Amino acid sequence: MSEIKIIKEAKAMQEISEFLRLSGKKIGFVPTMGYLHSGHISLIKKAKEECDIVIVSIYVNPTQFLKDEDFETYPRDFDADYLSCKNENVDYIFNPDNIEMYKRNHMTNIMISNISNKLEGEIRPGHFIGVATVVLKLFNITKPHVSYFGQKDAQQCIVIKRLVEDLNVDIKIETCETIREDNGLAKSSRNVYLSENEKNNAAALFKSLSIGKSLVLQGINDPDSVILEMSKIIKEEIPNAEIQYISVTDNELLNNIDELNNYKGEVLISLAVKTEKTRLIDNVLFSKN
Repeated sequence: MSEIKIIKEAKAMQEISEFLRLSGKKIGFVPTMGYLHSGHISLIKKAKEECDIVIVSIYVNPTQFLKDEDFETYPRDFDADYLSCKNENVDYIFNPDNIEMYKRNHMTNIMISNISNKLEGEIRPGHFIGVATVVLKLFNITKPHVSYFGQKDAQQCIVIKRLVEDLNVDIKIETCETIREDNGLAKSSRNVYLSENEKNNAAALFKSLSIGKSLVLQGINDPDSVILEMSKIIKEEIPNAEIQYISVTDNELLNNIDELNNYKGEVLISLAVKTEKTRLIDNVLFSKN
């Protein structure tokens, strides 16, 4: 098991990646904000299977947090992250600081129209500008052939795919399945905020999504009926839950599907629910013929 090389400087990472490319190596990149869990590890494993070199970034990006969000308290544990990466034979960790990522007088930001303003973007205005900007910067720094993202952050995946397509970024985006706790709760670094009781109650989210999917596949035509049934489950099983949204959309532009029976293609049912301390998002994606 070789030692992982930790790179702090963007220029150094670019030079390494360029050398690897010229050497004929296929680079896989897993962007993370650290505090790695089994969901991140599944992405790393996929990258190891498909690529010669794996780069993991560990960087808590301040520009995707709103002013009243948890940037300062977001969980961090670089030593544990390093050991997790070492166990998976990661080749490089790119671990810059804010000054390295956002030089003095940084003025350029990326905004993907339309899809960035829906759902998460409506609740967290400006969030996806921060996401798109930092991801494009990370792509330019690590120069991967393939980058891996988790389906749990469905809208983020859609935004990144649109970024890559619209700006002709020569990278393949791989979306990998959501990894879940035994009770169905989607793995997330922020799950550390939940008490055991809250974790147990949060199983209602995946239960509601599964029932929503079942209702659509059974032939329910009205998405509002699906959303109503899902809402009932969440409100019954999570005390004081604030449902910020439940949506039934396509998986490309996040347009609402008004008549399910006439729709063919991928259906994305997504939700955001705020408990006493923690905001949770989740989704299910499936095809309807």
